Amino acid sequence: MDNTHTRILVTGASGFVGSHMVEQALGCGYETWAAVRTTSNRRYLTDSRIHFIELDYTDAATLTAQLHEHYLLHGAWDIIIHCAGATKCLYKQEFYEANYMGTHRLVDALQALNILPRQFIYLSTLGVYGPIHETPPFQRITEADTPQPDTVYGQSKHATEAYLTGHPTLPYVIFRPTGVYGPRDKDYQVLINSIRHHVDLRLGYRRQLITFVYVRDLVQAVFCAISRGIVRRSYFVTDGNVYTAHDFGRAVRKALGHPFVMHITLPLWIGSIAATLCDVVGKLMGKSFVLNRDKYRILKQRNWTCDITPLVDELDYQPQYDLEKGLGEMLRK
Repeated sequence: MDNTHTRILVTGASGFVGSHMVEQALGCGYETWAAVRTTSNRRYLTDSRIHFIELDYTDAATLTAQLHEHYLLHGAWDIIIHCAGATKCLYKQEFYEANYMGTHRLVDALQALNILPRQFIYLSTLGVYGPIHETPPFQRITEADTPQPDTVYGQSKHATEAYLTGHPTLPYVIFRPTGVYGPRDKDYQVLINSIRHHVDLRLGYRRQLITFVYVRDLVQAVFCAISRGIVRRSYFVTDGNVYTAHDFGRAVRKALGHPFVMHITLPLWIGSIAATLCDVVGKLMGKSFVLNRDKYRILKQRNWTCDITPLVDELDYQPQYDLEKGLGEMLRK
């Protein structure tokens, strides 16, 4: 199939997930545009086929002018994969600015210029549903459930989803991945490095069911939707398996060559205190730490299972990586 006349824009292109989306778009032969900031690190965007555009999501007038100039010179994009946003912030309003307002301004500008794409793909999170079905035996989270996000990140993503799904003409496709890992990821690398240094640290004594998706499988799901022209639909994304913290630690140890580790499980109240201290110190230093109150609530949640049947049935999604295979590839990179 000749995709050379199809234009794709990937926002947040310099980030972990965005850079993999760019690679796949190039691999499929699309005319690929990467939206970046002036300060973005382009270390994963070195392919000479990539076209760049700088977009400012913080100011509606500036963003509209940038999009208008691009349209006059190059035409409209057929597909937009919107990965731009924030996963760690010091203050609540920063999450809403980056995730909700940035997306709102982008869609408003596209509509004002009459250049809405035929697909607007939004990378959300399973976290928009929050800690529901937390009593064993855990039920899978489904589309029929009512979202109850308890993190600011999840709340900002949920607000964004509500805006997109409430738009009368936007051809949105929303993906809600669970924990995404793979080459270039930094968050799970913290846990991996801890095991590398002989400490397998866990939080909470009550049973926890967790799910993962390797970044290449997430990319596969997105491009399945693109190839089928799916619009106005939302999907959960996992690798189809359910794990425990023990499974994660065991898979990491295998990928690292079975180093000796000390297994340490801390009560939730210690994690809560540590997260609060990290938030206080972070605000004093002006930086966000991997552990914070939002991350603590994620670690505290016991049920991360969800129903990916619609993704499999409608998109023929076939995940290629379970946790062991994915971590093995990630740590070989």
